[in-house]
Amino acid sequence: MPIRLRFLGAAGDVTGSQYLLTVGGHRVLVDCGLFQGGMDEVSRNRMGFSFAADSVDAVLLTHAHNDHVGRLPALVRAGFGGRVVATAATAELGELVLTDSAHLMAQAAARWARHHQRAAARAAGEGARGESMTEAEMAARAARAPQPPPVETETRAPLFTQDDVDRTMDLMQPVAYATASTVAPGVEATFHDAGHILGSAIIEVRARDDDGSEARIVFSGDLGRPDTPILRDPTPLTAADAVIVESTYGDREHPDPEQAVDELVGVVTEIARRDGVLLVPAFAIGRTQHLVWILDDLVRAGRIPRLPLVIDSPMACEANEIYLRHPYAYDAETMSLLRSGESPLEYPGQMCVTSVPDSKAIRTMARPFILVAASGMLSGGRILHHLKDLLPDPRATLLFIGYQAIGTLGRHLQDGGNEAWIDGAAWPVRCRVRTITGFSAHADAAELDAWIGHFGRAGQTDGRPRHVFVTHGERQAAGAFAGRIRADLGLSARVPGLGEEAVLHP
Repeated sequence: MPIRLRFLGAAGDVTGSQYLLTVGGHRVLVDCGLFQGGMDEVSRNRMGFSFAADSVDAVLLTHAHNDHVGRLPALVRAGFGGRVVATAATAELGELVLTDSAHLMAQAAARWARHHQRAAARAAGEGARGESMTEAEMAARAARAPQPPPVETETRAPLFTQDDVDRTMDLMQPVAYATASTVAPGVEATFHDAGHILGSAIIEVRARDDDGSEARIVFSGDLGRPDTPILRDPTPLTAADAVIVESTYGDREHPDPEQAVDELVGVVTEIARRDGVLLVPAFAIGRTQHLVWILDDLVRAGRIPRLPLVIDSPMACEANEIYLRHPYAYDAETMSLLRSGESPLEYPGQMCVTSVPDSKAIRTMARPFILVAASGMLSGGRILHHLKDLLPDPRATLLFIGYQAIGTLGRHLQDGGNEAWIDGAAWPVRCRVRTITGFSAHADAAELDAWIGHFGRAGQTDGRPRHVFVTHGERQAAGAFAGRIRADLGLSARVPGLGEEAVLHP
């Protein structure tokens, strides 16, 4: 039987990473992520899986971001009972992410129910009043009514509960980097450091069918950038029959990192001068720790004033502790700082806020200060409440330092939106909105090109993949990177469609 791969997420899109590998009579799923973005994307999470959950032998996780692990408890709820294989750090961070998701989903469902109950009550009351109104009066009232938000978040029962998360964690099997593990009959997986977030992995799969067919398949996961703080660089691999490579920034190159740091210095200095608030939406895992490292470095170098730093995210605060428990993943620079007695993952005097009352009290803090909160794309969490306070404030700055998916509130504001719909109401945007792209944890086009170039350039035969599938990028970015691979490396590269199946061998 042929070895086959189906693309069930992150195909022509950035989110929902999910790939189903079939080897003989066995199935292995690589990632099981949430779709994120507009309602069209979010609604995909409600669709049933396109395979029987109990037919999957194992799930392999590249890392612990929601668009790679966020549907895993739903898979368990649907009947999956095999092994979940990941690095130890991904297992720890994954539990944190999924527990937080279960909590936020329950909150969002309750909020939606309250909102729609109130709306129904108002409609009933206005219906009774409408019986005595003229058509002109009713039309005028309709014209004054707030328009519906362009993006609406969760509207139904949660996809999963904490019980589902607990059952998921019972299936977790941690593995070490660079150690081959048999994950299903005929399927062996080796995890290599991807340098994206703590525990992130490039997964190398060696598959052998009953009839002797063999294939080596490499899943890049999300690739980090060389020479960035805290983590080691992505591992170069040199041989594969098929490569599935991400392309989040496949059509562009990041600015020089020093330019990004200079821009951050300017923003922080301006906030200090204006006695304002710098609000930074940041992924709780990866981006927050990177930002803290940079701010701490700038304070030590005397390049920015030592403003109070508030991290209003219980998940980010706990993720910081998990980062401190896994120093084996650090790069040489971070290890050197630790040996010298510095603590590069802790900004001097930073405040980690975990309770709701303390979160609400932030609005009364003396200014200026820096506030970091999740979610990174403004799709939920405590940052929504801070946006209500700070979007209308001309002395505040909203600073994006991470990718904003199409359809998210973050992308809407990044693209110049002059109002934000939050909890059924419109909030005017009078604050400054800035974006600094140089802090991305994703490799850019040139860095992706360099990584895949290790598999052999034109004229070489050893290790050159027969197939390169470009995924995890908006269609323009993925298409541009596929073209770059064909032109620069002479490899067969294409962007698969959602639901497409490819035969890898024979």
